[in-house]
Amino acid sequence: MKVIVCITGASGAIYSYRLLQELRKLKNETYVVLSKWGEKILKMELELDRKQIEEIAYKLYGEEELDAPISSGSFLFDAMVIVPCSMGTLGMISGGVSRNLISRAADVALKERRKLILVVRETPLNSIHLENMLKLCNMGAVILPASPAFYGKPKDISDLVNFIVGKILHCLGIKHNLYKRWEGR
Repeated sequence: MKVIVCITGASGAIYSYRLLQELRKLKNETYVVLSKWGEKILKMELELDRKQIEEIAYKLYGEEELDAPISSGSFLFDAMVIVPCSMGTLGMISGGVSRNLISRAADVALKERRKLILVVRETPLNSIHLENMLKLCNMGAVILPASPAFYGKPKDISDLVNFIVGKILHCLGIKHNLYKRWEGR
């Protein structure tokens, strides 16, 4: 698959990094857009820099590169994941504002009816956040809150992260074994 992965300035950089590792392992092409604040959060939370993301991405862009191929509907990609997705990014996409490469690529995904997954990472949520999520959901986007399950009895943080990354892969239609599926009692 060709997957656009966007990293915004919301907390939760571990989700994007782990997703990129898994997509690379499974031999998918990833076109990464790293926002200015996403880069700062990667450094703060994981002590990673742009170079380390570039090493696992097929191609890396900055949010200001509006001339990138992924900003056009003529660029064929299978899906787009914004992980983590800040509420500011969510609001721009919901309002149809293509101010940077992330919001423009999301606009392309919506208009071309391609899969768009928004891994929102904010709590608590206000009514504007909820209205924006509902609006995007009604347009076909998948809203995937970074809310891990505990039925698999996670042993550490990596189990919680793998649950969310597994849910993203599931939404992309990619088979994985990152978490134990619910089997009932």
